[in-house]
Amino acid sequence: MLEKAGLYTKVVGYTLYVIWAELRLALGAAIIRRQASWFGSLGAEKRTRNIVIVGASFAGYRVAQIVAKALPPRSPYRVVVIEPNSHFQFTWVLPRFCVVQGHEHKAFIPYGGNMKGAIEGSYRWVKDKVANIDRTAVKLQDSGEVIPYEFLVIATGAGVKDGLPSRVNATDKLEGMKLLQGMQKGVESANTVVVVGGGAAGVEVATDAKALYPEKHIILVHSRPAVMHRFGRGLQKAAREGLERLGVELILEDRVVDEDASSKVVTLKSGRKISYDFYMNCAGQRPLSDVIANLSPNSISSTGHIKVKPTLQIDDDSLPNVYTCGDVADTKTPNPNSRSGTRQATVVAENIVLAAAGKKPRHIYKNQWVDGIIKLTLGLDRSVTHLGDGISELLFSSKETDEALMSAMCWSRMGEKPFEDKYMDDHSAEVEADSSKVPV
Repeated sequence: MLEKAGLYTKVVGYTLYVIWAELRLALGAAIIRRQASWFGSLGAEKRTRNIVIVGASFAGYRVAQIVAKALPPRSPYRVVVIEPNSHFQFTWVLPRFCVVQGHEHKAFIPYGGNMKGAIEGSYRWVKDKVANIDRTAVKLQDSGEVIPYEFLVIATGAGVKDGLPSRVNATDKLEGMKLLQGMQKGVESANTVVVVGGGAAGVEVATDAKALYPEKHIILVHSRPAVMHRFGRGLQKAAREGLERLGVELILEDRVVDEDASSKVVTLKSGRKISYDFYMNCAGQRPLSDVIANLSPNSISSTGHIKVKPTLQIDDDSLPNVYTCGDVADTKTPNPNSRSGTRQATVVAENIVLAAAGKKPRHIYKNQWVDGIIKLTLGLDRSVTHLGDGISELLFSSKETDEALMSAMCWSRMGEKPFEDKYMDDHSAEVEADSSKVPV
């Protein structure tokens, strides 16, 4: 009992710390805006020193937001964001939207909302992909443009080869929506669905599919002794009970060694062969660190993460102006998510603001167990929230009433009104042609 009381105390302390950090950043941004209104600011053409951010998911977008709003009005620096996706992709809802129809547009949030309030000329947004990085510049893939940098932030995150249900692997919203709709139709038309991987994505997509289509045979294959094996025993037990309650067939301590897509048969290490109609791979996530392979190959760890110093500068003394954060960074975060990525981004942003002012980076990143809080859906109408510090854990079961989960909240936090998107208006003819109108 005392241990759980201690957990509550830690959560309260962490929450107060987060609120204070947000207030401090907001106050700083307000002061910069006031200074700009009083004394004017440098235009984009005079801001010739670039702070280049590669990737704009939770971590990269956060760095851009903080730095652009913290640069003094007459600073020669500007933020340059390089991001290939047309929209921010809210990956947490992807497993749900691979099963439930009519919400897929909600996973793609317009960029720009969180940059509101940044003074004119403080940032530039480039929709492109990085082809190469050297010690002074970034070369873009599509345009061929070479962008010099004074500071560089690698926030490329993690990816999966097979894409959905874990990642979209498409840069355009409409294309991503079509991929989600393809998954929905695949599940809908199948009698037997095989899901590989017993992490959050695998558990959620399996329970959603079985809850929506109870007559279907849903099989979840996981190589470990328990699903959600990176978390506490309480969550492992809750996840297993959720799967069993719905009737998902669970195969543990076995793995797929061959998938024959033509005959639709998977072979397990145990020798068992399973015929299926639809196959969903939720395993194989890896950090996307290849972008610095030429710049600093020794900074890439054996796991593919980018080695870092406590200040989140990369672990290469010859490159003190290069930082990294989010899923690609080797921070030893037990369960990386948007909270840990956002905290890392704040450290990176504040260190860059200091360095741009000629000061030594002094902010350091330390893992906080509270960052590992996870909300796991177990079917369409229920979920469990887990938090633990490695000694004790707390579980909160709850009912879910919104099929789109926390999509609206994420849109709001990204500075956008749910679910208004000019892109959808501009592409309405294509949406109608594909017979894929979505509800507003």
